[in-house]
Amino acid sequence: MNAPTKTQDFPQFAEKAETPRVTVAFGDGIGPEIMQAALDVLIAGGAQMEIEPIDIGEKVYKSGISAGITPAAWDSLRRTRVFYKAPITTPQGGGYKSLNVTVRKSLGLFANVRPCTAYAPYIATRHPDMDVVIVRENEEDLYAGIEHRQTDEVYQCLKLITRPGCEKIVRYAFEYARAYGRQKVTCMVKDNIMKLTDGLFRKVFDEIASEYPEIEADHYIIDIGTARLADQPERFDVIVTPNLYGDIISDVAAEIAGSVGMGASANIGESCAMFEAIHGSAPDIAGQNIANPSGLILAGVMMLVHLGQGEAAARIHNAWLKTVEDGVGTGDMKPETETLGTKEFARAVIARLGQKPSKLPEASYEADQKPIIIETPERAAPASKALVGVDIFVHDCESADDLADRLNAAAEGPFKLVLITNRGVKVWPQGLPETFCTDHWRCRFEADGEVSTTHVASLMAQLAGAAIDVVKTENLYTFDGERGYSLGQGQ
Repeated sequence: MNAPTKTQDFPQFAEKAETPRVTVAFGDGIGPEIMQAALDVLIAGGAQMEIEPIDIGEKVYKSGISAGITPAAWDSLRRTRVFYKAPITTPQGGGYKSLNVTVRKSLGLFANVRPCTAYAPYIATRHPDMDVVIVRENEEDLYAGIEHRQTDEVYQCLKLITRPGCEKIVRYAFEYARAYGRQKVTCMVKDNIMKLTDGLFRKVFDEIASEYPEIEADHYIIDIGTARLADQPERFDVIVTPNLYGDIISDVAAEIAGSVGMGASANIGESCAMFEAIHGSAPDIAGQNIANPSGLILAGVMMLVHLGQGEAAARIHNAWLKTVEDGVGTGDMKPETETLGTKEFARAVIARLGQKPSKLPEASYEADQKPIIIETPERAAPASKALVGVDIFVHDCESADDLADRLNAAAEGPFKLVLITNRGVKVWPQGLPETFCTDHWRCRFEADGEVSTTHVASLMAQLAGAAIDVVKTENLYTFDGERGYSLGQGQ
């Protein structure tokens, strides 16, 4: 089906001045089917909202708008500040950017919240006691999307972690735990390797955790943390983590809970929010009335809580739980009693409105539950910043020793070559012959005395005069005397 373009196409959304407006995208693939099913359930369950349908996704991409979203759709999102979105398809190739990432970053949706709950024995899982919430940072990290090809052999992706970004997501995780009666928040990073970026995330976590003494706080390195999550998810309650790790472990958590098809997420910002299922548009089963609308229904429940409609949220959530408990579901849920299509499953949930599960835990929300608002932290006073060196990245196919000879011959002034690394490993001075090297070298110059960017420019000119192919530079600073750069491996 095609997404509607007018509110009157859905008479159940009669215009009411007192009801909140919600921007709704019907999406691609199975999107229109599951969105219609979810809306039917929400409205029957007492949701009060007026929709503004928008077109986004594949059709918009193919119309020549590479962002996948029109200016009119942006206007709707900025007006309503609430986005209920079905899955979309991003065409392959052509330089298209992920619309999800674009919306999250453009609207400042810094927190991705994914509850991952087991519904044993009604949904198959090896972890019947699982009840974990993943709080994922949503705007930065490697998802900044800043990539470059620098040499014939080497491509780069920049990992950006900011103190304000860390402070917002960590505080959100603790506020979420406090608001929903959670007992523990776990930080997962790789700060044993990425000591500055992931190290900052953990440092901020420790600082903020001290403000919530009633909530237990602990840490895991992301690799063993993911393994423990997959094997013993009952050890965790709320997990907070940077963007890429959160993307991975939230899918792991959803799958081991029972099915990615039932996963829902909220994307929360200071002034806007987006609610969606976590799965894709599944074009291979589009139009067959077999897709599971559960993820989008449960995302709708999260949206109603955000809108302060906790009673309707609980009514719908409990009807869905009762449907699952009765052994009724779509094919991917492998129900024991009855397998239904998309529309029929929605009707089954509607038929159970007002009922509550007898074995699964009952859902309850405060009638006027307020959204968790985390304001942008105030910036600290600037540190005393001193330039102490520069990393010069060079495209070259000769050996490390030969490159060092050329660099030393070309460089004059306060900077001295102290280190060359290849893929982060020290290869000069005293490198190991066994180390495999590409055509991309990081050449570290440290200063002898006080220096400025003028000295860096002079060094660059000297290297250019020696026909050395510099592809990038990174200035090395100290901040209040603390080194603001990592050592090379083996340095």
